[in-house]
Amino acid sequence: MQCFRVVLLLTLFTINVCTSAKNDEIVKVRLESCPGCSLNRLSEVKSFFYEDVPKYENVEWKKISGAPPEMIFLNEADEEIERHILSRLTREECNRLLQSKGFKPTKDKEL
Repeated sequence: MQCFRVVLLLTLFTINVCTSAKNDEIVKVRLESCPGCSLNRLSEVKSFFYEDVPKYENVEWKKISGAPPEMIFLNEADEEIERHILSRLTREECNRLLQSKGFKPTKDKEL
């Protein structure tokens, strides 16, 4: 009987640990940037934000006054998995970064 209780407790503990483990699967992207000031100095990144971003699914742009352009990859629980500063990237590099994580433009809105 005592052995059964120990096995049961260990099983329940294992199940709890497995279900509460952090999910690192990237499912969406949040872009953060000032819509004007920062982007006006970065023409390539500005083109990416205004022209390319609307062509992707599960990518949102959060406009924050004064914020530098960043790409934040999130899991299902909106927890941050990765963060990338975009100010030194070209438009093509921004698109490649997004696509390297599995995000593709919709078929009717090809780049």
